[in-house]
Amino acid sequence: MKTPKFNSDISPPYALITGGSKGIGYGIAEALAKRGYNLILVARHEDSLLSAKNNLESAYNIHVEILVNDVSLEGSSDEILQWCISRDIPLKLLCNNAGIGGANDFLSASLDSMRYMIRLNVESGMALTLRLLSLLEKNAPSYVLNVASIAGFSPIPIKNLYAATQSEVIFFSYALRYQLKDRNISVSCLAPGPVYTTPEILLETKKQLGWFADKIAVTPEITGEIAVRKTLQKKMIIVPGTLTKLISMLLRIIPRRTITATYAIRKK
Repeated sequence: MKTPKFNSDISPPYALITGGSKGIGYGIAEALAKRGYNLILVARHEDSLLSAKNNLESAYNIHVEILVNDVSLEGSSDEILQWCISRDIPLKLLCNNAGIGGANDFLSASLDSMRYMIRLNVESGMALTLRLLSLLEKNAPSYVLNVASIAGFSPIPIKNLYAATQSEVIFFSYALRYQLKDRNISVSCLAPGPVYTTPEILLETKKQLGWFADKIAVTPEITGEIAVRKTLQKKMIIVPGTLTKLISMLLRIIPRRTITATYAIRKK
């Protein structure tokens, strides 16, 4: 089956993706490009943005704008809004993908690093969504895709703060979905398990999960394709992979105290 595209006589809509130059963000960008979306990729490093722009424009008949911007900074969302307004961007989809992981223990991590994680994982998506709502409403029906993690379904002692930020993204998305329903803006939340975005993540995942890692891990390309397809179908929680989906369901049923204790035992 061919991937549906927009009528060429109609101005193609735009999707804005934070952290869109690499990993899951790039996978989402490519899946949207296949569907005829023009793209606005936002990231901190110009070289990776230019590489993503060249690859996507050469492979698909779309236009890619790049914005070098650190979305963890307080004024970032206002800067991006003004950029979109000045160019009269027909924004149809916002993907809040920028975030940071890491396995630093809460008790040993620096306060500055924890505050940065909160700003990037929580505040950036909240601020950008609020600022760009007027553009999304203007081009409704439209979509918001927030990227979290399966870690958001469970308290993880050694990843205390990371799991908490992912839980916030999930709960924020649930509530926002109902708030924006009457505005014809659909909100979805991607909560993947392990995604091999870098060699370091691959090695760490296999170290933690052993042979089971390859059973539940998915590639950024597959993750992006599933995320976009389900978002356009207006699905709320999106968990790529059959096994990972089953695990996420169990994590939502098992008592939190049991899950926390199990993680704590595994880390000893």
